[in-house]
Amino acid sequence: MLEHCTLCPRLCGANRTAGQTGFCGADDTIRIGLASLHRWEEPCLSGTRGAGTVFFCHCPLGCVYCQNHDISGQNAAESGILTDSSGLADTFLSLQARGAHNIDLVTPTHYAAHLMEAIPLARARGLAIPIVYNCGGYERVETLRMLDGLIDIYLPDLKYYSAYYSERYSHAPDYFDTACAAIGEMVRQTGAPQFNDDGMMTRGTIIRHLMLPGLGGDTAQVLRAIASNWGGGQVLVSLMRQFTPCTDLSGFPELLHRVTDAEYADACDQMALLGLEGWTQDAESVSESFIPRFDGSGVCRA
Repeated sequence: MLEHCTLCPRLCGANRTAGQTGFCGADDTIRIGLASLHRWEEPCLSGTRGAGTVFFCHCPLGCVYCQNHDISGQNAAESGILTDSSGLADTFLSLQARGAHNIDLVTPTHYAAHLMEAIPLARARGLAIPIVYNCGGYERVETLRMLDGLIDIYLPDLKYYSAYYSERYSHAPDYFDTACAAIGEMVRQTGAPQFNDDGMMTRGTIIRHLMLPGLGGDTAQVLRAIASNWGGGQVLVSLMRQFTPCTDLSGFPELLHRVTDAEYADACDQMALLGLEGWTQDAESVSESFIPRFDGSGVCRA
């Protein structure tokens, strides 16, 4: 899979075992920016002790406004800690020992081949908490099928409806159709959301949508698509207002401000009218305080 990589929809075919890097920038090694207990996920994931987040370096999507740009962009090759599948499994076990409610794999797409080794290895060593696949939604159905049975909870974005915006901001004009097909596979694998007695999610799919300033109409289309395809309780929705300009957006002046209260209120009304269940955010979420410091801590080396 890594000698001619087609794990993500870019289908770049890079020989990562020979040191080649495709769109995502990753070779055949695993590079992690941080492994920590994270309390900024949805309540059913963070709980009281935090989700066991593993922030992978590199990204196959490359959004111009990425809040994790320190480990996903051009500097990703110099950031984070290198490990292998065994070290990754030990990282999962370390997070479990620290009390994590789950293992939250953040931007894992380009490491799917490694995860097919690391997750069974961690289970054999005693990992007993759910695995969360936290991604940008830009996934190949074929890759997701290889993960069937390994992932308990899918946490994809559904960022855009319009091909214009997905190309302008994420270099992916095929984003909407690709993400919808991927989410359909995720829902097929997990079924309807399930929870334990403490209200923690044990299985299911949560779709995130991060509102962008001025794109209320696109958000409305995204919410309608979710209701049309996966309404009736098949998924939960997390409608996010936390967009904060934290990269160089001088070429995108329309993104140099935040989502207004009116824009977000309209989206919340739309979500309610469509009968979508899930979470919304209050104004306090709009800051950079939820962005962790990617210092490589918590990672078990090879």
